Amino acid sequence: MRIKTFMVALCLAGIAHAQLVYKDASSLPLLGKATTHTLTRYERLPDSLEHISRAPLWELGRNSAGLAVRFRSNSTRIAARWEVRSNMSMSHMTDTGVKGLDLYCLLNGRWAFAGSGRPQGKSNEAVLVANMIPEEREYMLYLPLYDGITSLEIGVDTLSMLEQPAVRLPMNKEPIVFYGTSILQGGCASRPGMAHTNILSRWLNRECINLGFSGNGQLDLEIAEVMAAVDASAYVLDFVPNATVEQINERAEKFYRILRSKHPRTPILFVEDPIFAHTPFDTKMAREVREKNEALTALFRSLLQRGEKNIYFLSSEDIIGRDGEATVDGIHFTDLGFMRYARVLYPLLRRFIE
Repeated sequence: MRIKTFMVALCLAGIAHAQLVYKDASSLPLLGKATTHTLTRYERLPDSLEHISRAPLWELGRNSAGLAVRFRSNSTRIAARWEVRSNMSMSHMTDTGVKGLDLYCLLNGRWAFAGSGRPQGKSNEAVLVANMIPEEREYMLYLPLYDGITSLEIGVDTLSMLEQPAVRLPMNKEPIVFYGTSILQGGCASRPGMAHTNILSRWLNRECINLGFSGNGQLDLEIAEVMAAVDASAYVLDFVPNATVEQINERAEKFYRILRSKHPRTPILFVEDPIFAHTPFDTKMAREVREKNEALTALFRSLLQRGEKNIYFLSSEDIIGRDGEATVDGIHFTDLGFMRYARVLYPLLRRFIE
């Protein structure tokens, strides 16, 4: 026993002095993409939309929200070097969430937070976790929520391996596809893993595709075509915070029909506009939320009356609780808000995928 302990200690001491070696992540599996036909690897919309989609929508599609790299390693350290597209910063969201990385490790079938990559600017390098026993582990590395990635390398000990995952989790067959707004994109999670689509992907062990576009979840029909091209287990439509009543009345059913025409039995969930924390005080906001939710409710009831099946409706009543403590600015969620929202969605989505 003493000899074994001594050998492990000796091994750790040797690795502690080893250099990090970086390997390009482009050969590793990438989760969270609706299509592989993108201009570069770490973006979300097909290149065919570059001159079709509205300019702000296209640019947001180049953000890496919801994307995650899967790999396996026996290194005592996991590091990363990455370069972001625009070096974006926001006053109400951490840089770690905007343009940082987030590392999770699979432990006994569950994903556990292992470390974050804190950005310094456009070009970044960070050790995400260190001082581990050198044993083989499965990892998932979440990419930035509000910036894009132009390059990504993963660093491990010189004598360690960095390989393809041996475990197919989260399952990438029949992913859940989400469409929506800045909240869906991840505003304002403190780090990428705390966006609710990423939380749900870990809890359900099912790939989730994040098609959230900050300020631009306005029912652009080409996004419905992108979603419909994915053989999904469920579609979640969470566009109401960005869409006007007129857009809901004019486009929402067309958007739905594009999905339904290709997937006649797939569950489709409509989500109401959240009751934001400041609506008891802001009468204009309260009226807008009420009118938009009424428009969505009218559409949903109309679809039911016309015999549509496998459609579901999520009320905004308890999405983020009623204590007013789940947002940064009255609208965008904190980690608490995202966790509460994930808990509401989890039983519904679990039923859909089962």
